[in-house]
Amino acid sequence: MCGIVGYFGNREAAPLLIEGLSKLEYRGYDSAGVAIIENGEIEVTKCKGRLKNLENKLEESPIHGMVGIGHTRWATHGQPSDVNSHPHSNKEQTISVVHNGIIENYIELREWLTSEGYEFKSQTDTEVIPNLVDYFYEGDLLKAVIKATKKMEGSYAIGVIAKNEPDKLVAVRKDSPLIVGIGKEESFIASDIPAVLAQTRDVYLLEDREFVILTKEGVKIVDSNENAIEKEVYKVTWDADAAEKGGYEHFMLKEIHEQPKAIKDTMTSRIVKGQPIKLDDITITKEEIKKLNKVYIVACGTAYHAGVVGKYVIEKLARIPVEVDIASEFKYRDPIIDENSLMIIISQSGETADTMSALRLAKEKGARVIAVTNVVGSTASREADDVLYTWAGPEIAVASTKAYVTQLIAMYIIALFFAQNKETVSNEKLEEIKEEMLALPEKVEKAFECKEAIEKMTAETVNEKDMFFLGRGLDYAVALEGSLKLKEISYIHSEAYAAGELKHGPIALIEEGTVVVALGTQEELFDKTVSNVQEVVSRGAKVYAIAKEGHREVEKTANSAIYVPRVMDLLAPVVTVIPLQLFSYYMSIAKGCDVDKPRNLAKSVTVE
Repeated sequence: MCGIVGYFGNREAAPLLIEGLSKLEYRGYDSAGVAIIENGEIEVTKCKGRLKNLENKLEESPIHGMVGIGHTRWATHGQPSDVNSHPHSNKEQTISVVHNGIIENYIELREWLTSEGYEFKSQTDTEVIPNLVDYFYEGDLLKAVIKATKKMEGSYAIGVIAKNEPDKLVAVRKDSPLIVGIGKEESFIASDIPAVLAQTRDVYLLEDREFVILTKEGVKIVDSNENAIEKEVYKVTWDADAAEKGGYEHFMLKEIHEQPKAIKDTMTSRIVKGQPIKLDDITITKEEIKKLNKVYIVACGTAYHAGVVGKYVIEKLARIPVEVDIASEFKYRDPIIDENSLMIIISQSGETADTMSALRLAKEKGARVIAVTNVVGSTASREADDVLYTWAGPEIAVASTKAYVTQLIAMYIIALFFAQNKETVSNEKLEEIKEEMLALPEKVEKAFECKEAIEKMTAETVNEKDMFFLGRGLDYAVALEGSLKLKEISYIHSEAYAAGELKHGPIALIEEGTVVVALGTQEELFDKTVSNVQEVVSRGAKVYAIAKEGHREVEKTANSAIYVPRVMDLLAPVVTVIPLQLFSYYMSIAKGCDVDKPRNLAKSVTVE
């Protein structure tokens, strides 16, 4: 969601804050702003809209100073506007704050502070923070921030500066991501590593309720009692160019083409011919696996769709009952979960608020939790019992592509590991699956050859307002993801249905010219899917089929067909999703949409 940055050093803060915010644009935002201490005063510039608007304002009225904080806001309380933009300050503008998260008791705090004579300008929950800090301020900014956080309920990563202490920047996190960048005679705070990567590769990964003080002496981290905390420096090893477009027109297209490498990297050392499946440092034993009575897979959005595949493959291979849940619904239905349950949470960022809430509920009830995430040091990776990283690398485009396919690979690895330990699949079958998995990078590369057919399909459907995606079994799981991608970045209304459900209602929506994308890559279900395609064709639908190479008979029923490389049914989702990703991408281009930053969406949803 929102992105925050902060700088303390001996260089001009404004350009560094803007640079940092630009690296956080992928998180989604509707406004931006900075607060910088200049000549002993806090100067604030902020505005609604893109970061360029803020840059233009700073060019017209520069702010010169070496201590500052910056913010890109994704609206939760109060509509996008200049006044609701961050940073927020108290009335006298002696305290200024940037904040990512939600203050759940802000109404109560606002009413109390109002009774104490404080005034509010915005509709935001964040504005209570600078006023709360001001209320407790008695000459020591750190102490005031500590006292303020004890009154605040909810999630937050905040950066604070004070007019009366121009040589200090204080920050703290609780349930929202925050890192500290360590430079030469300068330091940074940020929501994510890309914001500081151009300046330093040395960072601290903060835990909840850790307070950071940036001064001329360097970085100090303390707890709420001001006891010093010693932390190891995390060395960032991935290339800064990984966060750039690398010659592609958009990040999304670049990331689609990075999928073969991401798949290979995620399998490396875990899937090896003739050797047992490895789950890194995951210590779950054969006996513990055999005791499991249920596996819960909990996630949101694209990660949830990867979880649907995970349910299928774990049940098929390991014969353990699996329930896949939308994270935002999970805890509210009082799930039956105990010490014999296993929860697998899937989150690209490892910071998704709803997913983290489900993780904590599972741990309260004694269940073991495995986190599947792409971000080393994320909250999920720290709070789960075990973590399996998806080595997708930085994913900048809001619409997830390479994170999704690596999540699929993680699901296969876990399923195979469980099957190996439960001995529910023969060694011969395990080796066959592993061999096919190791061939997936090459198969995905070959799947890119459908580009010309996809561009033709796009040209023929660009003016459509509604589309339907159909599939059976694992094809249905992929249909869900294909439909979401189209909605996300081209704003076309689309729905995905299990093909067998057509006759139970959705077929009433099919009329002359209705566009249907039908997936038919599951051999056992192929004839049934073709039968469903015939049902919609007879009612006037225009059908684009996706099938494996060699299944030319689908052309007898569908208007057009796109073929993906042959792979065993179990692994088909990894290649089947490629034409759907490309279709959503080229459709977004054709409609003139913002591919990498679709409206109203954010990369990491860090509020419930």
